Amino acid sequence: MELISLNQHYRMGIASSLREIGSAAWDQLLASDPAANPFLSSAFLDALHESGSACQASGWTPCFLTLWQQDRLVAACPLYEKNHSSGEYVFDWAWADAYQRYGHAYYPKLLSAIPFTPVSGCRIIAAHAGDKRMLISVLRQVLAEQGYSSCHALFLPEEEVALFAQAGFLIRTGVQFHWNNPGYRDFEEFLATLEQKKRKNIRAERRKVAERGIVFSHVSGSQASTEDWRFFKQCYDLTYTNHHARPYLNLDFFLRIGASMPQHIHLIFAVRDGEKIAASLLIHHQQRVYGRYWGCIEQHPCLHFETAYYQAIEFCIREKISVFEGGAQGEHKMARGFLPFKTWSAHSLALPEFNDAVANFLNRERQGIEMYLDDLNEHSPYQQAPQAT
Repeated sequence: MELISLNQHYRMGIASSLREIGSAAWDQLLASDPAANPFLSSAFLDALHESGSACQASGWTPCFLTLWQQDRLVAACPLYEKNHSSGEYVFDWAWADAYQRYGHAYYPKLLSAIPFTPVSGCRIIAAHAGDKRMLISVLRQVLAEQGYSSCHALFLPEEEVALFAQAGFLIRTGVQFHWNNPGYRDFEEFLATLEQKKRKNIRAERRKVAERGIVFSHVSGSQASTEDWRFFKQCYDLTYTNHHARPYLNLDFFLRIGASMPQHIHLIFAVRDGEKIAASLLIHHQQRVYGRYWGCIEQHPCLHFETAYYQAIEFCIREKISVFEGGAQGEHKMARGFLPFKTWSAHSLALPEFNDAVANFLNRERQGIEMYLDDLNEHSPYQQAPQAT
């Protein structure tokens, strides 16, 4: 990786792999940013790249942007050159179509995100806001000089939103559903906070699963065997097949994260007559759990809710974890104790006329999102909403 001098204080470089940066330097920098999470770790990113799940061949070409002071890495951005818009969860297909209709190429574009992962976290990794601002300005410079149509930073932490906006990026809002744990002693105490109808429905859903003789096994990352991962992958693949889609991640990826970051992994298996029939994967750290994938080889009423939500909530309560992010989409999660939260992304389009058109669209969309949030919050499942964390 060649380093280019920007001024007397900074040098910048573009890395085609984490090996060029150094895993130790990357993870040390990551540890200094409060908005970090396991998805940004060298272990997770390396698993995506080395398994071939996210690489040039799959349309995710790493071009990680780095900022250095002398030989010390002070800021970094997980950045990809993309030739499609799959696996992003913030949809810009209409923007790409508009470019094409007016005779312009939308791809390749620049994307700062974790492939296939709609989880908020720092996109400019740094300990200091000044270094973040500097790297965002370098990002704008790369966009202007290298002929990309646009640059997008997805699922920003709230503290980075203003930095991108100040640099001229357009800000887009979205909605996810998270479950908060103010310190419940058990699942029944959580249920007691819900409206009576919601409480009754959840008990009925759990009863339907139990009446089928289905029990659950929790397996930590350090305990998970290759056989466990093979079964989980079978379930994961079936979920995509049932939605007429192709799975993004291969078995090698799951085996790699199981081996390299077991402290962040938790598998949940549904078992009937001694055989596994469903599975879900949680990734966790400190006070937050992220529900990632689920699937089943047998269909049973309410099995999804129990395996992917209720068992995960019990895990959070048992481990005294404050927040459970249930993944993308899902108004149905509100009936199960989840509440709506804003997400943010930042966008800059190189052609001024398109940037202006997208700005107008985002302004209208933002008003719609605010109305949507107001409506959702008027239908809280709680007798009194738990304190957000």
